[in-house]
Amino acid sequence: MMKRGWLIKILVGTVLFARIHGAEAPAQTAPTFSLAWSEYPSWSAFGVADQAKIIDGKKGELGPVEEKWNVDIVLHQADYDPCLVMYGSGQCDAVCITNMDALAPSLRRKSVAILPTSTSEGADACIVVGDITDIKQLKGKKVYGLAKTVSEYCFVRNLELVGEKEADYPFTNMDPAAAAMGMQLKQAKFEAIVVWNPFVLETLNKRKDARVLFDSTQIPGEIIDMVVVSQASLDKPGGDRFAMAVCEAFYRLNERIADPQTRDKTLVALGEKFSNLDLASMRKVVKQTRFYAKPEEGLKVLTDKETSRIMGRVIKFCVDHEITAKAPIVGFGDKESASKADFRFDPTFIRGAQAKM
Repeated sequence: MMKRGWLIKILVGTVLFARIHGAEAPAQTAPTFSLAWSEYPSWSAFGVADQAKIIDGKKGELGPVEEKWNVDIVLHQADYDPCLVMYGSGQCDAVCITNMDALAPSLRRKSVAILPTSTSEGADACIVVGDITDIKQLKGKKVYGLAKTVSEYCFVRNLELVGEKEADYPFTNMDPAAAAMGMQLKQAKFEAIVVWNPFVLETLNKRKDARVLFDSTQIPGEIIDMVVVSQASLDKPGGDRFAMAVCEAFYRLNERIADPQTRDKTLVALGEKFSNLDLASMRKVVKQTRFYAKPEEGLKVLTDKETSRIMGRVIKFCVDHEITAKAPIVGFGDKESASKADFRFDPTFIRGAQAKM
């Protein structure tokens, strides 16, 4: 009887300990996945989601969305290029990246677009000064911008739209910050630059005679900001839950932007993480960088035939400009239906998150 009494006490004590410390269990048992993000409006959303306690970006700490999906999301903030290096070398599970920049790493590491976050609708622009009023006046002039990026893509596509040949329009490689500063300081050689926000807004604000000649509104939906996850990470235990948790965190943050009571506060928080822009500037920024704020909008990008056509153009540009060694295979659908794809657009994870939100 005494042995049975001690056994009962041990069992009761074990149950009480488990109940008391049960809140700590998810942090100990939840699988860990990492997301690398850099300053850009719809990517800074993850930094603000951490700040707003929607998720907790520290290892071993779970926010409400992570607890719900039983995953530990670790956030790594860095400049854009280091984020690409981290992802390409396998140092993180997921990365915030453009559709164009995701192509090259997908040839080495099978990749899946799980979440379109925004598209450029004026956030990438050609800014000019002087008497330039028509794109054809740029013929033979040096146009400064970062080569082999969305800046050059935007430039070349706008030339194509008016039937001009890229070879007649020299695109001169330069860091966008340096190009923007050169124009802002009224250095003579900077008659035309192609840059992205915040350099677009900063240049227009600091040089009143500068103006937009053309921008990404002429190529709607072609520059897509997104979250990409490696297939190997999705295949890990909890990989699908990680992807769905990332989707839900993004949409929860967008609910705060949509809510009049929290909109301005959230935009200010985004601005603090995106080049310290103020509220007025951020109101412009989120118009020029249109968020795919609802699951339905993201699903349309991942399933629409127009996205397939866009990716065909993007791949051709990347191969022609030697950004990728060869054309990656791009597929649409889940792992089974697009098993041969190097880079896959998969709506599974948005749908999974949507079903439980």
